[in-house]
Amino acid sequence: MVWPQFQHESLQFANVTCHSIAPMSRLSVVFGGSRGIGRAVAGLLAQRGQRVVVISRNQEAAQATAVALPGAEHVALSCDVSKEQEVQKTFEAIQKNYGTVGYLVNAAGINRDGLLLRTRPDDIASVLHTNLLGSMLTCRAALRSMLGKGGAIVNIGSVVGLKGNAGQCAYSASKAGLEGFTRSLAKEVASRNVRVNLVAPGFIRTDMTAGLQEEVGGGGAQTRIPLGRFGEPEEVAKAVLFLLESPYITGQVLLVDGGLQLAM
Repeated sequence: MVWPQFQHESLQFANVTCHSIAPMSRLSVVFGGSRGIGRAVAGLLAQRGQRVVVISRNQEAAQATAVALPGAEHVALSCDVSKEQEVQKTFEAIQKNYGTVGYLVNAAGINRDGLLLRTRPDDIASVLHTNLLGSMLTCRAALRSMLGKGGAIVNIGSVVGLKGNAGQCAYSASKAGLEGFTRSLAKEVASRNVRVNLVAPGFIRTDMTAGLQEEVGGGGAQTRIPLGRFGEPEEVAKAVLFLLESPYITGQVLLVDGGLQLAM
């Protein structure tokens, strides 16, 4: 079973020019927003009238997504979430030039699948630094502007973080850690009207999982999913939006996996 970094290139939005937005507005910040689930989340937020800051390691990819979002003017920034100084500088720039953060979505992630005995320590560290430490760093930085006015955070985990999977020790550990982090942070900041939740996707239809489907022989992979199909990034994005906009939900894990956890 493979849980790749999510990507979905067919998602299209209406054209809009990307400019600096008015200072002091509340922003929706989406890390990993140039592809897959993050791109789908950015699109839904823009449709709801939110001003979105699309953040990716690749500045050009972030810019391409930002200019395609409908509605208000949006922002594209580059940042490697595994590097503390980059994360800090990114949020300083957001606060100074664009406004305060109202929503934060952590959709950036990588995978380096393989049996533990065959996995290099550098690959283990890379997965943990991006998937777990990266989300911790972005949340820490975002809270500086959220604690005064409230806000909502959604981290993107995985069903394998809850159930485990052979050949994915590092990836599963990073996502399991993200669940514990999400629940703990929710307890820390609930009194300041900041909500923190986690969405745990299963198989999501992407270019990378398309190769997996071919490898296992057509619909073979789908037969393990009770709903009988792979999910779409937009379906996960709807769950993210639900948690961002639900004022009485915090510290929760929402599985979006077609029932896959029932069969694991």
